[in-house]
Amino acid sequence: MFADKDRSGVAEKTEKAQSGLWENVKVIIQALLLAVVIRTVLFQPFTIPSGSMMPTLLVGDYLFVNKFSYGYSKYSLPFSPNLFSGRIFASEPARGDIVVFRFPPNPDIDYIKRLVGLPGDRVQVRDSELYINGVAVKREQDGFFRADDQYDTGEDVPVFRETLDTGTTYDTLDTRPGTVGDNTREFIVPEGHYFMMGDNRDNSADSRFDVGFVPAENLIGRASLIFFSLGNDTSFSEIWKWPTNLRWDRLFKVVE
Repeated sequence: MFADKDRSGVAEKTEKAQSGLWENVKVIIQALLLAVVIRTVLFQPFTIPSGSMMPTLLVGDYLFVNKFSYGYSKYSLPFSPNLFSGRIFASEPARGDIVVFRFPPNPDIDYIKRLVGLPGDRVQVRDSELYINGVAVKREQDGFFRADDQYDTGEDVPVFRETLDTGTTYDTLDTRPGTVGDNTREFIVPEGHYFMMGDNRDNSADSRFDVGFVPAENLIGRASLIFFSLGNDTSFSEIWKWPTNLRWDRLFKVVE
């Protein structure tokens, strides 16, 4: 009789253990599905890999990209399945937005730049000044900038604040006046496309060069919030370096 009770108790414990294990598995699956939905539909984390958007975005910035801003294309989905063409729930981006998009010559690569030209706009750079539809964007010197990573040239770099006709204002860098990107031909943005430029005007591969015009389908979303930032070329995995290299002033900073 005691043996039967022992076997019954063991079976009951085994059943409870299996039930608890299955509950844990379900929670993990639900969490993974929720993470996939959030990443696909709402927000996608993005890491700044280069200095092309300095001083606005720095290498080591970790930010959220709002994917709902412009609607969805096949590039909004993991692995970019060819389920539909164009965009659904599409919204027009605004001039001045910082946009993550797929590199037109190779859509497997993500780029991040500032949108300066809408469909139909005429965009040109003359003597380092940006012109949109023949009108110079307001530009005034706004101090100096010095990087805290591999892009530190050993000198302070002049900062120029641009203000668009929409009222959007942001800082740009002009490290070497007179470079090839400081004087361009006039670009006429085709329908369904956009013209992108980096804020670090002399060190940005953008629509002036091999990026070209960016199709609306290639837009991923609008950069919205910096949630973490590490300076001095610190890797995210180097946790022991966080206390000295964390950029505290950039945590939860809204991207403009």
